[in-house]
Amino acid sequence: MKKLREWISLRVAKTPGAVVLVGIILINLVLFCVSALVISHLAPPSLEHRDFWSSIFYTISMVLDAGCVQYVIADVGEAGALLVIICLMIVLLGMVVFTGAVIGYVSNWIAGFIDRANSGDSKLPLSGHTVIINWNTRASEIVNDYMYKQTREVIVVLVPSDKAVIEKEIADRLSDTLANEKRNGTPIKNRLTVLVREGDTYSTKAMNDIGLSQAKSVIILDNSGRRSVCKYEQDERSARLGLGNSNTIKTLVQVAEITASEQSADDQQIIVEVGDAWTLSVIEKIIAHKMRKGKCNIVPVSVDLVLGQILSQFSLTPELNGVYSTLFSNKGAAFYCNRVSEDTPLLEEKSFFDETLTKNSRALPLTVMTVDGHGERYFMADSEDELTIRALPNYSDYRVSLNESFTMGIKNVVILGHNSKIDSIMEGFRAFCGEWKDAELNILVMDDKKNLERHDYYRRYPFVRECIDADVFDRELIFDTINRFIDENEEDTSILILSDDTCTEEDMDAAALTYLINIQDIVKQRKQADPDFDVESVDIVVEILNPKNYDVVHNYSVNNIVISNRYISKMMAQVSEKKALFSFYNDILSYDAENSTSYESKELYIKPVSKFFAEHPAPATAADLVRAVYEESCRIGNPSILLGYVQPGGKLTLFSGDRNAITVELTAKDKLVLFSGH
Repeated sequence: MKKLREWISLRVAKTPGAVVLVGIILINLVLFCVSALVISHLAPPSLEHRDFWSSIFYTISMVLDAGCVQYVIADVGEAGALLVIICLMIVLLGMVVFTGAVIGYVSNWIAGFIDRANSGDSKLPLSGHTVIINWNTRASEIVNDYMYKQTREVIVVLVPSDKAVIEKEIADRLSDTLANEKRNGTPIKNRLTVLVREGDTYSTKAMNDIGLSQAKSVIILDNSGRRSVCKYEQDERSARLGLGNSNTIKTLVQVAEITASEQSADDQQIIVEVGDAWTLSVIEKIIAHKMRKGKCNIVPVSVDLVLGQILSQFSLTPELNGVYSTLFSNKGAAFYCNRVSEDTPLLEEKSFFDETLTKNSRALPLTVMTVDGHGERYFMADSEDELTIRALPNYSDYRVSLNESFTMGIKNVVILGHNSKIDSIMEGFRAFCGEWKDAELNILVMDDKKNLERHDYYRRYPFVRECIDADVFDRELIFDTINRFIDENEEDTSILILSDDTCTEEDMDAAALTYLINIQDIVKQRKQADPDFDVESVDIVVEILNPKNYDVVHNYSVNNIVISNRYISKMMAQVSEKKALFSFYNDILSYDAENSTSYESKELYIKPVSKFFAEHPAPATAADLVRAVYEESCRIGNPSILLGYVQPGGKLTLFSGDRNAITVELTAKDKLVLFSGH
């Protein structure tokens, strides 16, 4: 008996649901058997069906339907008061022991099933989906960009906590996008299915449960940036910023172990968000050990480096913000790559340009590269298949004349505030000076004393002409210094307002918005003092971290709002589809090395019509203009592809779609969007 009690106690502890189910079954069997024996015994001898099995039938009938009791008594015949009482007792016991117990058990099982589904314990038999591990301020933008794809997409998010909060964030972001697109007259269908699972992000079981081995892409995000409202905890986090992220390494090891196995899907893309050099160096070692050809392709994305390069380019040519915002996306015109088949030799770049411009009026060729042993052709178009569509251009004998001595001239930049990317921003400026040796760059930095001292007042950057100790509350000093800087420089001035990404969540974007209000007042006062003052001579580039603040900034008539998180998000979303795009992005975001003897990398440039052309071009179709600019730029040794143009006020026109149908009439104040080496 002792052994039986021990065995039962173990079963109860391990599988309580199964023990309860067995108990319900046994109790009901006893009820049916005892009731059948009693009915069989009390039935009169004249009854034809008084055997045990007939009595079982009577019992089950009464338990399932209490109204059957009268028919049972009628069948049994002159049963007497005792049998009537027994039948009524069977009905009452059946309602409790059978009906109540079964309903309770089934209800509990359904509730447990729902709880297990919500908790992420159940296994998802998925394939060809996208997995996002961890969550941060960039994550909702990644999910949002997938909504622009023309195919049905499934995204599974694995997070350690806050499932309900994240689900609401995703729902709000997607709802905003759908509403905005509808207001703009370009409604889109939401073909996206997003599942958020809460579980251990280091657990192999949790990863297998979301079908990680069969996912087409896995995006590992850095969640170390969750902001505490505690000042001391925030100071500690800021002190450790950039020293390394062991959590990212741990997650990647788990993911690589699964995706590199023989049972995993082929050509999975593993995108890892990296915020510092130490983490990147460890990831490169993991790549050397785990990345297998034909299996997982691990791509580390250095967030600060990419955003630093982007912000430095926007400061030099603010119009690039609108260009990148469009092309770094699945919406409308975008960058695409097309792999050359194994038995086809990769075209030389000039041959690719000549062939595409001759035979295709919808795709614009950009460059060719060899990535992981495969030839890739890169182009701009509205969709990936437009490179292979036969659409012949209608060319005339249209010609243009270019300015062979074009230079970027003098660039004046004011930087207000700081963020964790400031060193990468400065390195972007240094690279620009290295490539454009005949250009001049003048930078004024205004920041609080603590951060200026931390960076030694940027003395290692010769283009930083002056550093002013001023924080967001020094309004008069900011006014006087910026007015003086504008007066001292005849050329246009760009003002880059940085948002501190190391602050607490409640302070996010607060200083940047305050700086923006002050700068707008400066421009307004200068216009009031001098009606001839060109307000477009001061370009304001403001970085914000929280997309919810976009409308607030936009109300201050700032065209160049940089939601920095969106660029990384869009890039990771595109790279997760095609790894080869990452090599292209690395190329266009970096200038040539300072000691380079030729124009090796290509970038996107904004060049004024008045300076780029030796003679103002006549009106033409986009097809004629693109071909004429390309042929003339080849003649002077700097092959350039014209992607579109920007009108005063920031209106962008990209030559996507049928170039034969686009008529272009440039003005002297327009600016060209060019893809070239210099």
